[in-house]
Amino acid sequence: MGRNPWFETVAEAQRRAKKYLPSTVYDALVAGSERGRTIDDNLGAFAELGFAPRVAGHHAERDLTTTVLGVETSMPVVISPTGVQAVHPDGEVAVARAAANRGVIMGLSSFASKPVEEVTAANANTFYQMYWTGTRESMSLRMERARAAGAKALIATLDWSFSMGRDWGSPQIPESIDFKTAMKLAPDVITRPRWLWSFARTGRIPDLTTPNLQPPGGSAPTFFGAYYEWMQTPPPSWDDVKWMREEWGGPFLLKGVTRVDDAKRAVDAGVSAVSVSNHGGNNLDTTPATIRILPSVVEAVGTDIEVLLDGGVRRGGDVAKALALGARAVLIGRAYLWGLGANGQAGVENVLDLLRGGLDSAVLGLGRASVHELCPDDLVIPEGFTRTLGTSG
Repeated sequence: MGRNPWFETVAEAQRRAKKYLPSTVYDALVAGSERGRTIDDNLGAFAELGFAPRVAGHHAERDLTTTVLGVETSMPVVISPTGVQAVHPDGEVAVARAAANRGVIMGLSSFASKPVEEVTAANANTFYQMYWTGTRESMSLRMERARAAGAKALIATLDWSFSMGRDWGSPQIPESIDFKTAMKLAPDVITRPRWLWSFARTGRIPDLTTPNLQPPGGSAPTFFGAYYEWMQTPPPSWDDVKWMREEWGGPFLLKGVTRVDDAKRAVDAGVSAVSVSNHGGNNLDTTPATIRILPSVVEAVGTDIEVLLDGGVRRGGDVAKALALGARAVLIGRAYLWGLGANGQAGVENVLDLLRGGLDSAVLGLGRASVHELCPDDLVIPEGFTRTLGTSG
């Protein structure tokens, strides 16, 4: 009898993904840059926060539902957009189906391996993510395509710089998979026959192109081709952010805010929401954990816009802690990628079930009837836990 495919923690999903995936693929999913201090803090800061549970007066039924940018979701968890999910033959479509089956919102990267049309067909509640890359004309065309496909909001990701170089080594990601590359990777891949068979039975090889960046009448660039275009594009100004928001014309989430002054400027630019994010620890190392920064951003914007948190969420209790400190919802990235790597669509559903169960347990133990009732009084917050960035100027 085979092992039970169900896993009880995200950590176990990661362990299984490491056993199942070729090392080159697994290494591409490992977060962190330079020393890895930020990814460690993203994870460790949640453990520093404690709960203050109540002993009686609990509610037999708890409401975990909410809305994000006007879109209903069964719980305050959103799939964060991540690039080229070629760890599984169905990639982002498998993730979108899992999210739809669990009633949560799908975030799709413009660097994804599956077209936006296929993803919105699998999950009608899809938010489309874009970088500031290429010309305004090309970006307008990409927005128009996402809008036509039914994307319900735009996520603008600006929290990415040229940080690179890991003390533990960076993954070797090929430009594309051809015969020569396949032979080079064969010694690694052949040791993972189940993963190899998952692609072989579909008749496809891992696709490292980015179809959502395909120009009209042209071919889809490779991931590195798309990355090169981004590197060659001058960074955006706040006027560019405003233009992007106006060009989209709908709900607009600005991802990457960590400073109070940036949060206030985002409000002035007319955004609908911000995500407190340090790009999962993949950007400038030694940036503080996002959960430490969250309260200052929430205080800075008040009720003007929604505030989401991205970074380090691995348990339902982490979701509860973020909500208690003022987040509308959280975005998850590595957590569902481990699930996808461990067991495909069912693995992503498994991760979402774990987060739901953990969140429900926290809401129950804290004596709350709804996620909307969570507040700082539900937490034990160590002295000096929070950080406030961007107030000196």
